[in-house]
Amino acid sequence: MRLLIKFKPKEDFEYYSINNYTIQGFIYSFLKRSPEFESYHDIKGFKYFCFSNIFPVRDFEKDETKNLIISSPAIRLLKTIEKEIKKRDSYYLGKIPIHLESVSLFKPKMGRQFITSTPVVLYEKNRKNVYFSMKNSHDLSFFMERVKENALKKYNAFYDDDYHFDGNIFDRLQYSREVAVRLKRADKMFIVIGTLWKNLEKFNMDNKRFYKFLLDCGIGEKNSLGFGMLNTLEGVR
Repeated sequence: MRLLIKFKPKEDFEYYSINNYTIQGFIYSFLKRSPEFESYHDIKGFKYFCFSNIFPVRDFEKDETKNLIISSPAIRLLKTIEKEIKKRDSYYLGKIPIHLESVSLFKPKMGRQFITSTPVVLYEKNRKNVYFSMKNSHDLSFFMERVKENALKKYNAFYDDDYHFDGNIFDRLQYSREVAVRLKRADKMFIVIGTLWKNLEKFNMDNKRFYKFLLDCGIGEKNSLGFGMLNTLEGVR
């Protein structure tokens, strides 16, 4: 399930004055108002939501409509955000004052061909904080194995299941490019490496619920920071 938030900035701002932490904090500010999700930020384990870049991707201009999509397999989480955000029509996104235009839930189109809308992040060496890089390693098998391992862990934790399957998580891949995303938290700046993919295709989906979960939750790590969000090619045509 997905939540589309349409808003207009009340002032002009540079696009990159808002980063992933800004958007994540905006989302948590509404979850904290609900008894069910008030401690969601602090719990250990996976956080089952992801979000898009704010689009159109250009500087914020006063009264120009911007869009943000939040996705999650946890429908109550999205409905909580929807309920809380509708209580007012003016908010701050970071330091940017915004006017809320509309909030709506929708189901994304399902298909067997996926495209990444935000970079897929994987740790190559978790303890050393080293990210997987196609430019450095060109190791497609590592990418496939780690994405599958991570996806199964999230899926089984969410559904309290023990699902496994043989073979690859995707049967056909088309690489796009590698990106370095600069993030600022408090006064610290750091870089996250991720990869973008034009096509991640599964020929036969024996478990459609699993791939629907990936569409809702995202693939790779740091989903709740807006990384690894998927769309279907059918959904973007």
